[in-house]
Amino acid sequence: MIRVRGLRKDYPGGPRALDGVDLDIGPGEFVALIGSSGAGKSTLLRCLNGLVTPTAGEVRIGDEAVIGASPEALRRVRARIGFVFQQFNLLRRLTVLENTLLGRLAHASRWRSLVGWFEPAEVSKAHAILIRVGLDGLAGRRVDTLSGGQQQRVAIARALLQEPAVVLADEPMSSLDPALAHTVMEFLRRINEEDGITVVASLHVLELAQAYGRRVIGLSRGRGSTTGRPAPWTRRRPRVSSGAPPREPRQPLGGLGGHPGSHRLVGGGDGSLAEPHDRGPAIHVGLLAPHGPARPLGPGER
Repeated sequence: MIRVRGLRKDYPGGPRALDGVDLDIGPGEFVALIGSSGAGKSTLLRCLNGLVTPTAGEVRIGDEAVIGASPEALRRVRARIGFVFQQFNLLRRLTVLENTLLGRLAHASRWRSLVGWFEPAEVSKAHAILIRVGLDGLAGRRVDTLSGGQQQRVAIARALLQEPAVVLADEPMSSLDPALAHTVMEFLRRINEEDGITVVASLHVLELAQAYGRRVIGLSRGRGSTTGRPAPWTRRRPRVSSGAPPREPRQPLGGLGGHPGSHRLVGGGDGSLAEPHDRGPAIHVGLLAPHGPARPLGPGER
């Protein structure tokens, strides 16, 4: 599904954001990118759908090359990729329904995208998705009147209306309080499990990666190290610092009950990953025990 080879990104006058990243993500995976601020997570996600042009390397989504693609080919690739941004990227003066319908622009003809005309079937599907993400009855509301959690669900609905094969989520909970962060992550997990959509989410909280990712990829200074093939473990929802339940109740996406996920991040006593990147040293992101808490990062591991 996603293939990355030798990906490098240099910013003029700045640090190297990505330094020879190799990555393979299969169909239907839920992958968590873990790393501190500045580790290269956002740059990697934006390289995957062509929002950022890398300095060198190869990116393929299915059979389509992203780097060096013609404008028409890049439009086809982006039509298959939904993107959930940190700051929602909604048009605040438009309604919930209008923002959701923008997800169809990648599939619309140029004249339809210019005039903002959508087929009745597309409007009906948008309403159905809004019900699915728990926004029934809010279709006519302006998004700037919604809470942060509701706005992020509009962004997820917009991505779903694209009918994507892949959803990339860049710190989707960074603008939310801890309780609402779990609500949004649950929506991403459920669309992965129910629809078979590949999800790649960048996170900086190790507990969230442990709770929702079936595979974890650590990034540090632009280099990555994968955890290898996951092993079964018991999925547990991390505690939130506020100690309060989510203010917005979780909405069912199809009645699917939870089941144990799978994950592996193993290493020696120093917390290094078991299968380091073959072009660089192991990335220290902490040791996850299959049935226990995560070990905190050491002083030299941040």
